[in-house]
Amino acid sequence: MPAGGRPTVRSRRLGTALRQYRHAAKIDQPRAAEIIAASQARVSRLETGHVTARVIEVRLLLDAYGVKDPVERAKLEELAKHSKNRGWWLEHAEQLRPDYLDHIALEDDATYIRQWQPALVPGLLQTPSYAEAIIAAGPDYIAPDVLAQLVKVREARQAKIGEGGASYAAVFWEVAVVHPLVSIDTHREQLSAILTAMKRKNVTVQVLPLSAGVLVGSIPAFSSFSFDSEPTVEAVAMENLRGTSVLEDPKDLAAYGNAFDLLRSAALAPEASARLIRDVLRGMKEE
Repeated sequence: MPAGGRPTVRSRRLGTALRQYRHAAKIDQPRAAEIIAASQARVSRLETGHVTARVIEVRLLLDAYGVKDPVERAKLEELAKHSKNRGWWLEHAEQLRPDYLDHIALEDDATYIRQWQPALVPGLLQTPSYAEAIIAAGPDYIAPDVLAQLVKVREARQAKIGEGGASYAAVFWEVAVVHPLVSIDTHREQLSAILTAMKRKNVTVQVLPLSAGVLVGSIPAFSSFSFDSEPTVEAVAMENLRGTSVLEDPKDLAAYGNAFDLLRSAALAPEASARLIRDVLRGMKEE
């Protein structure tokens, strides 16, 4: 069973894929249970992610469902192998919400990460001092030791990008560049850090102009994740006041994939975005 008795992101992703392939093959759960010599209840729990499928079960089911693509089969077998693995983030599990742990697990598995943030610098680009200021400004009181831990977790999340482990694209509104929400020193440091990040081959940053106000108001902050060699959206995480919601329905994924494409098209090109950030930095130094 996944740790803690609740589905992990990996076990849930695997279960969702197995259920979709079973439906496509027009095979019911009793027949799937016969294929792996198990109970129908186990098949149901496999498909909801409440139990972790063994690799042999995955192979037998994919054979029965007619899934021949070697890349897809390998991906699902890897999910079965690693569904129970403890990620680095579980060391902080006592201080982190389960939905936030899911978000981090998605990032850790992703090959493509896309972030849209209408008011702030996206989390995967935040400096420690900027992150500390933003987290501390939230509506809930956070003890100093917990705050320090949350900042440390945010830094650790960024290692995936810094090491080139995923292709990362971020779009955020110009307000986050021209209007400091934190101290001037922290804002200056943050803008410089964005320019440094933009030099990485796996990072693309674009600023959405102030003139795109209506577009900004219609699309809430979100992160999307892809897990293959193509950037097809396979999961979306949306942060809200009390937690993070993970969306996996195909219609939701298509909608957020289209939303990011719309934002990216309306945003300044990466080169123009870098010029804007440099101009703002230059103006701050002159002041």
